[in-house]
Amino acid sequence: MKSDNVKCGTQQAPHRSLFNALGFTEEERKRPMIGIVSSYNEIVPGHMNLDKIVEAVKMGVAMAGGMPAVFPAIAVCDGIAMGHIGMKYSLVTRDLIADSTECMAIAHQFDGLVMVPNCDKNVPGLLMAAARVNIPTIFVSGGPMLAGHVKGQKRSLSSMFEAVGAVAANKMTMDELCEFEEKVCPTCGSCSGMYTANSMNCLTEALGMGLRGNGTIPAVYSERIRLAKHAGMQIVELVNKNIRPRDIMTKDAFLNALTTDMALGCSTNSMLHLPAIANEAGVDLNLDIANELSAKTPNLCHLAPAGPTYMEDLNEAGGVYAVLKELTKKNLLNLDVMTVTGKTMGENIKNAVNLNPEVIRPVENPYSTTGGIAVLKGNLAPDGSVVKRSAVVPEMLEHTGPARVFDCEEDAISAIKGGKIVPGDVVVIRYEGPKGGPGMREMLNPTSAIAGMGLGASVALITDGRFSGASRGASIGHVSPEAALGGPIAFVNEGDMIHININENLIELLVDDAELEKRKVGFVPKETDIKSGYLLRYRELVTSAAKGAVLKVPGKN
Repeated sequence: MKSDNVKCGTQQAPHRSLFNALGFTEEERKRPMIGIVSSYNEIVPGHMNLDKIVEAVKMGVAMAGGMPAVFPAIAVCDGIAMGHIGMKYSLVTRDLIADSTECMAIAHQFDGLVMVPNCDKNVPGLLMAAARVNIPTIFVSGGPMLAGHVKGQKRSLSSMFEAVGAVAANKMTMDELCEFEEKVCPTCGSCSGMYTANSMNCLTEALGMGLRGNGTIPAVYSERIRLAKHAGMQIVELVNKNIRPRDIMTKDAFLNALTTDMALGCSTNSMLHLPAIANEAGVDLNLDIANELSAKTPNLCHLAPAGPTYMEDLNEAGGVYAVLKELTKKNLLNLDVMTVTGKTMGENIKNAVNLNPEVIRPVENPYSTTGGIAVLKGNLAPDGSVVKRSAVVPEMLEHTGPARVFDCEEDAISAIKGGKIVPGDVVVIRYEGPKGGPGMREMLNPTSAIAGMGLGASVALITDGRFSGASRGASIGHVSPEAALGGPIAFVNEGDMIHININENLIELLVDDAELEKRKVGFVPKETDIKSGYLLRYRELVTSAAKGAVLKVPGKN
């Protein structure tokens, strides 16, 4: 066992004395040492229940003959960080989480790991760590929040942000806003729509890194505790069989995950995270393949904010496995890939059944014959941009309008709420990319304001930043190269016409090449107001969103 390096032999007598100080017995030290990475904290609603999940995992590990030891990982609540400087610190935690987990896992020579994440950057950060460290690993998340209920309708956090926009447009009273505030987030768990956290937790199943139900069993269900016990038991089997993350997260597994992403209509953030995880696994996963898969993958789910169904509904309909089973009808998955069950994907989903064709459309009757995400390219985004096509109303799939240009999110929000944005406009928010932000903030506030003010079917938003999974409408993010690197988005002028054709995967600035070249003369990017600390270091190391916003590694990228 790997942990023998710190437990066995004369030279390890000092190490054993420290295990004695921890209260571990000689009998325990003979067992595989399993690190449980706990993302528990008291500031993220999706993480407040993880102490119970961790205790269940510990019990499962011990039941299966392992020696569990818990250590922490940080997590940011994107909802609480939204709309202020705090959002600059969200995406950047992905690398802190991966790096710190690598440090703890290798420094203490664990034989296996159980990752217990839930929200946003926590899941991809730990998947990156799993691929990098490459010791047997399994994931068990904290689970999604139940949907709220307001006036007989299910609601979620995106409804809350849009309600703020509705108040600004005098379409909702303050009393109604207060009712939303009290009711849309009724339990612990990751927010109840197909936002980033739930997208990535569902994709752990599609990647083969989580057990059935990991992405969909609600946080408050006791079934989630049982799942955690089974994950604790299963990690010991994975250690005994030496099944490692890179045995599971192969090129075919990532293609399965990306295909599932298209079928589910996941957050556009998955287009940052899947390439970053693949990079750690030694797999090249570029954005160009996304449209190729999307062209043949039907969109089967319209979960909030794209539609009226929520994670609890997906769970009741059969969960991710039922979606995977539907995709097999068109031979869209590689079923021979290994998973954390110790069985192949095909064996895992053999008996899966779609229990609700209204929640999970059959492949014969999809919402669309193409996937939920599209990568757009053109002279405005030569290296690509990303849109959640499944959340765009039909009339905005093709749109041409004048650019309304802003160099930060705050200025755009002021203009939107001030009534300065009108139907037909294309809002451009730049200098919010990985370097320009720095940190590539999510733009949920402006997209929600647009939707809440009734402009979602007539106004597009384009940014080199990114969007929350809670965003909907013609919200096109990850524009690359970004403004801070002198990408074309830096040279858009107020009133320039922009053409968007999502069905054709096209985004164009309708300005001739000669004029663009003139605008580039003497270009100096907007100066950042970040002068110290982690964000400054991040700014120097981060790569393009088109590459997953991974950090530069000397001699590698």
